[in-house]
Amino acid sequence: MADVVKMPKLGFDMTEGTLVRWVVGEGEIIETGQVLAEIETDKATVEVEAPASGIVYKHVITEGSIVPVGNPIAIIGAEGEDIDSIELTGEELSPAASTQIPERAAAATADSVSEVEARTVFSGTDYPGGVKASPVARRIAEEIGIDLARIQGSGPGGRIIKVDVESHVPGPDRTATVAAPRPFLATAPRQTERVPVSKLRAMIGKRMTRAKQELPHFYVTSDVDAGPVMAARTQLNGALPENEKLSVNDFIVRAAALALREFPNLNASLEGDVIVRHGEINIGIAVAVEQGLLTVVTRNADQKPIRTLSSEIRAMVDRTRSGKVRPEDVEGSTFTVSNLGMFDVDHFIAIINPPEAAILAIGSVREEPVYAGADLVRAQRMKVTLSADHRVTDGAEAARWLQVFKRYFEQPLLMFI
Repeated sequence: MADVVKMPKLGFDMTEGTLVRWVVGEGEIIETGQVLAEIETDKATVEVEAPASGIVYKHVITEGSIVPVGNPIAIIGAEGEDIDSIELTGEELSPAASTQIPERAAAATADSVSEVEARTVFSGTDYPGGVKASPVARRIAEEIGIDLARIQGSGPGGRIIKVDVESHVPGPDRTATVAAPRPFLATAPRQTERVPVSKLRAMIGKRMTRAKQELPHFYVTSDVDAGPVMAARTQLNGALPENEKLSVNDFIVRAAALALREFPNLNASLEGDVIVRHGEINIGIAVAVEQGLLTVVTRNADQKPIRTLSSEIRAMVDRTRSGKVRPEDVEGSTFTVSNLGMFDVDHFIAIINPPEAAILAIGSVREEPVYAGADLVRAQRMKVTLSADHRVTDGAEAARWLQVFKRYFEQPLLMFI
């Protein structure tokens, strides 16, 4: 039986997405898990994978169309299968439900071929501006005012991808003679700029405003001994290859997941008058991207060893920053960890990510003097703050959760049992 591919829902508040590009054309063979199309949401550009193998019989919508979540976008079936009788359920495919936006359509059409087609069909100036680039790369370059012709592509066939644009930093002519520095050199005042709010930034603002207004936040902070984890990490990384080394954040995620086993109210959501205690412990990890933050999700984090967690998180972060995020990478979190330790932040509080009931904010690991008995010694300390929804839990329960989190984090061997 033919499979109807629908617009995926990426997050509880997503209502629609824009189909940017068909990767596999009508009449072409596709395998399960192969990328069928790229869609753009308020959060990211996401690859939609084929749910089954077969032939792409029909593109239900055109590139550049805005489609409600759950509406059909394509039909995949076996060779010779009759698809005419298939009922395309979902919201009505009216002009309002599938709208062609000229600006998006132009960008999508300009880059509407697969990588294979790009290498075999197009050449030279057949690309817009004579530059071979992905839709995401073109959009970012346009937003920040970078000439794509000045960038060397690292994608297939020399295609410019998102990471090429983000890593391109225009600088002065290195061949010019560098003048000796002069003291008290006056600088020209910075010009006032008016920068349009990106879709991602607008969505973050909308969701966080709603969260702060509707969720009665309270905060609990604790000081954690990070020395044991730092020592364990050093020892483990000495035995691991470079591309598999563990981060402090991997231990944080594992400790948080294990602590959530004992406190289901913090791994919960409020639906009307009902508290939904989730069976799975899916930890969201906040990732900084060009236009704001995205949250990638590692599922059943309490069931996986740290090395597996680390590998999964690293792969998702790499995909997110290169514009190749998958639907399953960013949906379904039940608790979030936000870590600013790498930015030399001592302490902060985070806004809860709806519909979750709590989020953990992590500061830097710092060397501080502490008393060990009568002696003053140097120790590695880390501040953590739990933000929680007072409709679901209370201060005493949150404090007990932090105690359990500290027990796991300060005794890392418990995380391996």
